[in-house]
Amino acid sequence: MDELDLFARLGLALAIGLLFGLERGWHGRKASEGDRIAGVRTFALTGLLGGITGWLTTLTGPVLLGLTLIGVAILLATSYWARLRDDDDVGLTTEIAMLLAFGLGAAAVLGDMAPAAAAAVIAALLLALKPMLHGWVRQIERFELHALFKLALISVVVLPFLPDRGYGPGEVLNPFELWRAVVIVAGLSFFGYVAIRIAGTHVGILATGLFGGLASSTSTTLALARLVRAHGGFAPLAAAGILVAGSVTFLRILVLVAIFEPSLILPLTLPMGVMAATGFLGALAVHLGTGGDKQAPDGLQDIANPLELRVALTFGALLALVLLGVHYLREWLGTGGVTMAAALSGVTDVDALTISVSRLVGADLAATSGATAIFIAATVNTAVKGGIALVAGDARLGLRVIAVYAAVIAAGAAALWLAP
Repeated sequence: MDELDLFARLGLALAIGLLFGLERGWHGRKASEGDRIAGVRTFALTGLLGGITGWLTTLTGPVLLGLTLIGVAILLATSYWARLRDDDDVGLTTEIAMLLAFGLGAAAVLGDMAPAAAAAVIAALLLALKPMLHGWVRQIERFELHALFKLALISVVVLPFLPDRGYGPGEVLNPFELWRAVVIVAGLSFFGYVAIRIAGTHVGILATGLFGGLASSTSTTLALARLVRAHGGFAPLAAAGILVAGSVTFLRILVLVAIFEPSLILPLTLPMGVMAATGFLGALAVHLGTGGDKQAPDGLQDIANPLELRVALTFGALLALVLLGVHYLREWLGTGGVTMAAALSGVTDVDALTISVSRLVGADLAATSGATAIFIAATVNTAVKGGIALVAGDARLGLRVIAVYAAVIAAGAAALWLAP
């Protein structure tokens, strides 16, 4: 490397140390001068030491880098042991951060600068988010943590060993593909579920509807409708939340087709995008009629943990049934059978039908026919959620939701007709 490149790399190593030191210095700003193990200057020097050691390594060989790293680790271990004698509840975060500053400083000189800089920013962000991360951990229930670990075990350990070939009628049941779909859908749902568990319903009804839509728009609709039964004046606010949750479904469909069959993105982007936009605008109009953002009372506990094995396996069984149903109906009725299967599946679940049709399009079903089937499933599912709002809630809730959903379906139908 030339001198200009070396100075730039050493500058990055120094900047990495300064970044870590700034965060650690702010974290310990209330401690007296002699009580902090390291501050801005120490971290900056550690990052620069890593960079200089990396430079010297290019001249002398890798042994120097290893010996210097061992020396820094011994120095930090000695400091930690000395502090541990005075306080038996001392964390290792600062020591690990210093080792990381040294390592990233060396990486900035020896390797690509961009990954070293990105890793430093992410590490500093993790250090700064300590209160928030600890708050999230405190809100996680033990059974939710166990569910996450169980599904992670089955996905990471079992999934690679599942046979990746078709079984059953038409060889439509592929164990590997079935379980991969379960993991993807459960992951999308779990993101929304965790957001509700962490933020609660105190983030406002629109955000609650957004997170609930990611978890399960049908469950969110049912939960909010039941709240209206108990709190009649909550109907306009609940309607806005239900509409947001339902609108997220259309964006979720686009994510799934992007994963399972990208050729469906073109014919579905316009109708699904228009339906989502119409739903969001309708939710905003209903929400503005309530006089502004308000908090929703607690009541979304009915949404099941999507990573709980029973829920995940239930979706897997439903997906298998939809795959078989689509196969037989198409065999008996042709493309019209796929349309019928879409209408029937939309009563309970859109995700399973979306994945099933995506696999058919990847085989021999025309993309336009697949897009039409998915649109029909989404339309039926939207109408069902409107019915849930009316029956499980009351007329004030149901009529608001149905009116907007009618506009959503009409706009989507027009967009599907115009879509390329």
